[in-house]
Amino acid sequence: MNRKGSKKTAFIYLAPAMAVILVFLYLPIILNFMNSLYKWGAMSTEVTFVGGKYYQQLLEDETIRVALKNNLVFAVVSVACQIGLSLVIAAVLESRFLRKWQSVLRTIYFIPSLLMVTVTGIAFKMLYSPSIGLINPFLEKLGIDTSGIDILGNAGSAIFGVAAASQWQYIGYTVVLFIVAMQSISEDIYEAAEIDGADAIQRFFRITVPMMKDTIMINMIIVVTGAVRVYDEVYVMTNGGPGRATQTLATYLYQVGFKNDQMGYASAIAFFVFIVTFILGLFQMKGYDLGDD
Repeated sequence: MNRKGSKKTAFIYLAPAMAVILVFLYLPIILNFMNSLYKWGAMSTEVTFVGGKYYQQLLEDETIRVALKNNLVFAVVSVACQIGLSLVIAAVLESRFLRKWQSVLRTIYFIPSLLMVTVTGIAFKMLYSPSIGLINPFLEKLGIDTSGIDILGNAGSAIFGVAAASQWQYIGYTVVLFIVAMQSISEDIYEAAEIDGADAIQRFFRITVPMMKDTIMINMIIVVTGAVRVYDEVYVMTNGGPGRATQTLATYLYQVGFKNDQMGYASAIAFFVFIVTFILGLFQMKGYDLGDD
């Protein structure tokens, strides 16, 4: 088959996937941007062109700043737990003295990720409750005054309480992914390093982490973009409260679009979320490329 025929065959095989991507990914992004240029609502037939008004409003919206800060907190906590802590747990489970128990421990860590977010949110909401929860009584046993402790009711601690629940649910998933990646590293490399006098910590930072950089980067992108788009946990546990202490971009988008019926402004927020996740993804990929250099 000549080169021209090969290109034609490749195009025939790729065309269905390209069509699906265009229709279900790029077309909605374009339509959403067009919708953000109009003032409209689901309960109204009136449609008015406003141009970039909503993007100017977005830049001046104080709630957007609060939501961005909360998403940033969520991203930092998620990276620390689902990347940093997950790597450590995976390395421990892959160690020789725990390897025979790995299948059991891996299952225990992975089970929470199979639960619905709603179930996890309700369970942690009850756990945090000052009246029926288990945390405050435990702190009282330690001699700590819990009269002023209300994790989800306090504006300063609410976002961390929601983030903690999310980490409990998803950390096992990344642990399993990291274990699979670690198992692809040849045991001979570790044995050679051990003969050269490298201890467990040195082997972890000089062999395991560098040889897993592809998996780490993919997980990093998934975790960070997920933190920017977080919605379910916040909606179930706090609904953005107290006040707007746990408001995120996604929950604010829902409030503006479906509660206030400001679909044009909600479309602008949605496009803003897309831009933020896209830029973060580019920065991470650029950092990965520089690391290769």
